[in-house]
Amino acid sequence: MTPQPARILVVEDDPAIAQLLLDYLRHAGYRAEPCADGLQAWHRFESDGPWDALLLDIMLPGLDGLQLCQRVRARSNVPILMATARVDEFDRLLGLDLGADDYLCKPYSPREVVARVRALLRRSQGRLAGPSAVEIPGTGGFVLDEAGQRIGWRGQWLTLTPVEYRLLRTLLQQPGRVYERAQLLDALHQDEFRDLSDRTVDSHIKNLRRKLEALLGGSSGIQSVYGVGYRFSPDAGHLGR
Repeated sequence: MTPQPARILVVEDDPAIAQLLLDYLRHAGYRAEPCADGLQAWHRFESDGPWDALLLDIMLPGLDGLQLCQRVRARSNVPILMATARVDEFDRLLGLDLGADDYLCKPYSPREVVARVRALLRRSQGRLAGPSAVEIPGTGGFVLDEAGQRIGWRGQWLTLTPVEYRLLRTLLQQPGRVYERAQLLDALHQDEFRDLSDRTVDSHIKNLRRKLEALLGGSSGIQSVYGVGYRFSPDAGHLGR
């Protein structure tokens, strides 16, 4: 059976920009569909899914892109790429903190949008090829499914964005090792990532801690090392019990 093209919701209220994005995404083989209002996009996301990725502008009528991102992320792990003309660091970090996987600052090349979308889809699509999860030594029971791009603990899979998956995988593969923020950025870095800062790592660590604490029922196991970065300690909290 021929696989269906990835379905992408393009939420952009500028008709010219929206059409340009649609043209490039469709030319790249994706099924791109437009929406010009944030609230309408939320209703479409809930009632007209599933979607493989979302491209969100921040400045939208009805519901702004940050609010929309937060709502979507509370319900789904779908990859989210945000585009904004507000280039200050606060807005970019807030978007990441609310669950966006990547962002672009206007003006941008539509070819770059396609490249970013392709990268997000590549990392998020499971490529499941049968049971492939293996326990990660020294982590207190965490398992890694490379083929499925997922991480679990004691029979439960974490709901991670592609960026969170790469970050946690790096920390778990060498328990106890202290990673500088720059080293963690290297683990996240690919050609489609630019302008990443140390605070980007901090935002993703914050999200990871919240998810791990909910799963583990206690400490996340991710420890801050003042002035350096982070490490995963299997001795923290309830791990290993």
